[in-house]
Amino acid sequence: MIRVDDVTSPEDLLGGLYRAGMGGRTFDAIQTTWEFSVVNAAVLAQALGVRGIAPEVALHFRDKSLQKARLAEAGVPVARTEVVHDLYDVSTVKFEFDSAVIKPIAGGGTTSTSVVHSRAELEKLSRECRDNKETSRTFLLEEFVEGDEWMAEGVVYNGEILFFGLGVYTEPCLTAITGQKPLSLRRIDPTDEADAYAAAEPVVRSAIAALGLRDSVFHMELFRERATGRIVFSECAARRGGALTQEQVMAKFNVDLGEAALLCAVGRKPQLDVKVNPGVVGCAGLYGPAGTILGYPDVDALMARPDVAFVQFWVPPGATLNTKFSASADMLGAVLLISDSVAGFDKRVVETREWFDSRLAVAEPVLTGGQRWEWVRRQWPDRNYSDSLFALA
Repeated sequence: MIRVDDVTSPEDLLGGLYRAGMGGRTFDAIQTTWEFSVVNAAVLAQALGVRGIAPEVALHFRDKSLQKARLAEAGVPVARTEVVHDLYDVSTVKFEFDSAVIKPIAGGGTTSTSVVHSRAELEKLSRECRDNKETSRTFLLEEFVEGDEWMAEGVVYNGEILFFGLGVYTEPCLTAITGQKPLSLRRIDPTDEADAYAAAEPVVRSAIAALGLRDSVFHMELFRERATGRIVFSECAARRGGALTQEQVMAKFNVDLGEAALLCAVGRKPQLDVKVNPGVVGCAGLYGPAGTILGYPDVDALMARPDVAFVQFWVPPGATLNTKFSASADMLGAVLLISDSVAGFDKRVVETREWFDSRLAVAEPVLTGGQRWEWVRRQWPDRNYSDSLFALA
């Protein structure tokens, strides 16, 4: 491990290698699973003369305007878009949508993404951006698609898709974040829900071919229009998805995306042994109220709960939770659930969250000393924190 300040900076990465005495070494490949380093890894691979995604291909997996323009040209169903070159000034931006999603041109994880319903709302957002001195100013305005949000995790080698598996969010990411509703998702079964694969496969294959991905894993977002059932491309990344995607795909399809990514990177064809788990495999995010985390059930306690197959925490006790989550990755932790049915999975999501929430201790923010003691007495009525003289008074 070589620590650098910024993994998106070629200067920092090359400096780190040379400081470690590895500047003259020859490597087999450069590969990343970090969304914001995809183009940097591609540029460095070309500069160093080693295997890696071509810079132009990498760019089309990051810049959403270029991505959607290429897919529209290839005939892939995709939402209409308009580039907002500078969110500080939207006077010349065309707003020809009933509703639109506005997002950073090359963001990730729904960060800084919102829905606007009119030019007036777009102008209000522009003023807020200027007032807050936001540094990201190039955005994409995209037609809002009403429907279910799907995802496709896949492996492509030598331009051929060797595997892809679908998943579905309980609610679209943006809807959940806007309404501050906890995110959960499950994998779509290729046998029980074969119609979903039949509908999505042409879009998935056409999109990967048009974008020119050769040897990599990918994470694709799709929408199924509520009114028509049509599958519409949303966006695609040249890396695996987050939120326990690695563990979900392994549990549902017996496919190790991490291993596949490394094999593809060095030019070796992954030997996939796809075995579909008949159970319903999915993930539920764990959240908490604003304040300082004092404690929560540990991994062993959660693993003992029904249908829980894996647990991961990202926010340790002692950390502070924000008043609201602003991106799909803003979770305290997540659990992998394997249930017998979709209804059973949905039930377990609710039960697991309720059980966890009842045992989560978060100190409320901005309290006086007296209010904190009162909060402690409410939280743990069986504990005595008073000194002995106070108790005798």
